Amino acid sequence: MQTLQLNIPDNIDLDFNQTIRFLAAKLYESGKVTLGQAAEVAGLSKLSFSEIISDFGVSLINYSVYEAIADANKLTI
Repeated sequence: MQTLQLNIPDNIDLDFNQTIRFLAAKLYESGKVTLGQAAEVAGLSKLSFSEIISDFGVSLINYSVYEAIADANKLTI
């Protein structure tokens, strides 16, 4: 696992765990990591992480409208 050092000015009041979880949620939202990888970064189980990502404005369903339409067009009846 890699280590990331983030220097935050003392006058900014950030909670360490919330900051890590926010970064993990945004990495998941951008498609850079999977749900499982984001949960690992956040130090949570997949279930616990999936329950808190909405706190950061991130949807559990990371699927664009375009992808949904493309998949729907592939279906045959």
